[in-house]
Amino acid sequence: MSAATEKIGAVTRCILAPTGNRVRILEEQTRRNEMMKKPPEKPKRVAARSPAKPAATAAAAVILRCDVSADTSSDSSTSASSSGTGSIVKSAKTTSSRRKENGNGVVRAAEGVGALSLSPAVPLPVKRCDWITPTSEPLYTSFHDEEWGVPVLDDVKLLELLVYSQALAELSWPLILSKRAVFRKVFNDFDPKSVASLDDKRLPSVRLLSEPKVRAIVDNAKQMLKIQQEFASFSNYCWRFVNHKPIKSGFRYARQVPSKTPKSDLMSRDLMQRGFRCVGPTVVYSFMQVAGLVNDHPVTCYRYNQCSHDFDKVPTAEDEAA
Repeated sequence: MSAATEKIGAVTRCILAPTGNRVRILEEQTRRNEMMKKPPEKPKRVAARSPAKPAATAAAAVILRCDVSADTSSDSSTSASSSGTGSIVKSAKTTSSRRKENGNGVVRAAEGVGALSLSPAVPLPVKRCDWITPTSEPLYTSFHDEEWGVPVLDDVKLLELLVYSQALAELSWPLILSKRAVFRKVFNDFDPKSVASLDDKRLPSVRLLSEPKVRAIVDNAKQMLKIQQEFASFSNYCWRFVNHKPIKSGFRYARQVPSKTPKSDLMSRDLMQRGFRCVGPTVVYSFMQVAGLVNDHPVTCYRYNQCSHDFDKVPTAEDEAA
């Protein structure tokens, strides 16, 4: 049997014959020895996927890549595109979180990527007395908001309100207010001296009220002049029935408001004894309500606190003299 030698790498081994399988076995052994000499490879780490970027960041990245590609094309285009793109990227990052405030104080989101618009604030309706409804005339609503229940100290104004309270037996408040200019013209702006001097022949021509009511108004103006001489003013006479301080009823519902009270009975009797006419307890209580001697706005009405807060104490004639 002949012997042969073959050099594989740095190792020389003898084989029995050219057709033997010793060469294949030797190659496999040599490969395993080389693998054992190599250091073990470290396992590759798989990078976790980052969460999806917001629309503003994604748009900024796209614009930024466009800026880089434009930068390599030419120097002239680089300066123009970088300035424009930089402002777009900056606005894309800031407009999503920035908010602007308009002139009405309503906050809205700025225009841009991811901007949200807020609906304007809707004002709440004002709560008034139940006899003021959404269909009430504007003149009647203004009368409630500005006059009814406000304490009055002027004698001319008190005579006017007393006449309107007497007219409620024949007319309603909206109708009286609509004819207010006519009332003032007929009764000379309710100056007590002018009303007291009205000619008896002229009274039947007044068509606003019945003739007995018109004659009662003239007679009441004459008696008011006497009260002014005795109490210095008709205002001082009226306010002494409530101790010169408005009465706060504090009712919650309109059905709780009475048509007359013991104080209105007392004032009615005293006026009648002094020669006043058509001044029953119901008429007098209506006069006390509109003149502010009594605050009959319900506590749920926004005017209740305003009338109570602004006129806690009405000055007397002695206070005004001092």
